[in-house]
Amino acid sequence: MITSKYTPFIAWLLITALVAAAGIGTWLVHTGKLSVSAAEPEYVSKIFDQDVISIDITADEDEWQNMLDNATAEEFISCDMTIAGKSLSQVGIRPKGNSSLTQVASSDSDRFSFKIKFDKYVDQTCYGLDSLAVNNLQADYTYLKDYIAYDLMRTADVHAPLTTFANITVNGKPWGLYVAVETYSDSFVSRVYGTQDNNLYSVKSMDRNGGKGQESINTSKGAMGIPPDVSMMGPPGNERPEGADAASEGAMSMPRNNNTSGGGMGMHRNNTSGGAMGMHGGGGGSTGGDLVYSDDNWESYTAIFSNAVFKKTDEEDYSNVIASIKALNEGTDMETYWDVDQLIRYLAAHTFTVNLDSYISDMKQNYFLSEKDGVVSVLPWDYNLAFGGFGGTASSTVNFPIDTPVSGVSMEDRPLVNALLSNKDYLVKYHEYLQDLVDYVNSNEFENKYDHIVEAISPYVEKDATAFCTYEEFQTATPMFYKLLTLRAESIQGQLNGTIPSTADGQAADNSGLMDASGITLSALGGQGGGKGGGQGAPGRGQMTPPNGGMDFNKENF
Repeated sequence: MITSKYTPFIAWLLITALVAAAGIGTWLVHTGKLSVSAAEPEYVSKIFDQDVISIDITADEDEWQNMLDNATAEEFISCDMTIAGKSLSQVGIRPKGNSSLTQVASSDSDRFSFKIKFDKYVDQTCYGLDSLAVNNLQADYTYLKDYIAYDLMRTADVHAPLTTFANITVNGKPWGLYVAVETYSDSFVSRVYGTQDNNLYSVKSMDRNGGKGQESINTSKGAMGIPPDVSMMGPPGNERPEGADAASEGAMSMPRNNNTSGGGMGMHRNNTSGGAMGMHGGGGGSTGGDLVYSDDNWESYTAIFSNAVFKKTDEEDYSNVIASIKALNEGTDMETYWDVDQLIRYLAAHTFTVNLDSYISDMKQNYFLSEKDGVVSVLPWDYNLAFGGFGGTASSTVNFPIDTPVSGVSMEDRPLVNALLSNKDYLVKYHEYLQDLVDYVNSNEFENKYDHIVEAISPYVEKDATAFCTYEEFQTATPMFYKLLTLRAESIQGQLNGTIPSTADGQAADNSGLMDASGITLSALGGQGGGKGGGQGAPGRGQMTPPNGGMDFNKENF
């Protein structure tokens, strides 16, 4: 063994380097420079690195049927499950969703979306994952809108959930191909932030749980829900009742096969380019979903605080979020209260997806807030109605303006967007991130990924026992969706270059340079109200009844 007088010094240097490296790694995780923690959980490779996983559910037949018959109550039942080769007992499962849940409940289909909680009844995980959402792909003939939207988010280095596809059976019978999405829970927070100290809030301005604590649809138009009742929530820090778990995804207790025609969901024509139509989420004034500052009382922001994911939040945590909202509206100290880089990345990817069932429209919902030590960021959620699925025309979707990316509202109505894009430095970064996404969608990498996943899921779609579309409609939708994505990228490139107006006013004044989207038929991709229930005659396949007396939301003229 060779030693010298320098050996202690060299050892000291090595130790210092290791400590510094560990410190840098921690800094990278906490500043959002890395999308995953250094110790990647096993579920990433076992579940989400696969094209299609299998989920085999075994449940008591009566309990399962009772859960389906009362799906809008969103009550958990216990089941056994084998997922991606791992067998687990006493797993919690329940229907989930918002408009998609009520539409399926109003039809003769049982193809609900489900939330799976591996640790609902016993202390267990699935390869380290504590919960999973499996979405039924209602209104999406492409099967790909959620999948592609989250892929764009992760490409932009947004803290976004992982996704894959899941072929589901129930008691040995085929149930269909779903998209599986990592939920915002302890396992997500640990994976992304390397800690479990974050507070998460699901922002839902539309709540089917009697409108509790949230903005409900405009009841003057025959809408569901009642005005918010803050007194039902209880004080901050109280343990939320079991039903609050359903409320975080917008639950309302409704009878099965409720007839929504003739006074179900009140609708609101969205006065934006293309005349998009959606369910009005703004009735009764703001309760925080728009991130408009009103005062320092947490009761004024029930669209946020009634949907805390974890039970550990208290009044101080709420005050941190309110302080960030106030800073956002004042346009001061942004980087003190917000993870600005994450916000810009999120807005760039979200703008690309043209998801109008979200913060940027009068719906002002379908996103999460993550808060830690007074610093807040936005997490993406719910993209099955993106890319024109919530209304509008093919042209308005492809050419959606990048510098005024709001619909049916003004920029001032959406302070998150306004604060970012009115800052010259932030605007430059926003354009850079949009350019990165344009380059990605135009790349061979994206084309190969798209072709690969279509090929991988096609055999499952062809045999999908409960699909909302036929296999032929899927085959028509997937190449058209790819064309829409590339046209969207071309339009954004033109807007970045200045050859296409990048604002709504500019496009209204001169539409001569807009991308020609006449080859795109949005209804062929699926849309709000949608899913015809298909014609393969498989068990559980049912005609979907559009809301509001049979109004067809697949028509491009809405």
